[in-house]
Amino acid sequence: MPEHTFILNGKAVTVDIEDDVRLLWVLRDVLGVTGPKYGCGLGVCQACTSHINGKAFNPCSVPVKDIKADDEITTIEGLPATVGKDLHPMQEAWLEHDVAQCGYCQPGQIMAAVAKVEQARAAGREIGEADLDEIRNICRCGTYNRIREAIVAGAAKF
Repeated sequence: MPEHTFILNGKAVTVDIEDDVRLLWVLRDVLGVTGPKYGCGLGVCQACTSHINGKAFNPCSVPVKDIKADDEITTIEGLPATVGKDLHPMQEAWLEHDVAQCGYCQPGQIMAAVAKVEQARAAGREIGEADLDEIRNICRCGTYNRIREAIVAGAAKF
């Protein structure tokens, strides 16, 4: 089988797996990283949202062969390390605003939120309503108002 190497949550990893296996299954089934959730397998629900080189992406839609050795994949498990704390400020905001009900979509929601805040800041502004509207992660429990409040609160802390 082909070998694939990349950086996962700050550490280089190598897996022996076929080229066409989606990265989500490599993360979950091979590497034991269960934060990114399977929802649709098409990148629509975005429950698996993680970061690749600091940008949000959906590993359910990416074959492992498309990941380069120097690509940095960050999942919810590695997010706190990006700020050197036990929890990332966005995770703290999620708790403070009591966002989660079932919790299934929350890792993807948080990863999308962090990426959107960082994207807005890279453009020289703080996150606004239009940015929040662009976050398309599905939450079957419907906690969208609390999600939006938590994103704004979390953004103020990092």
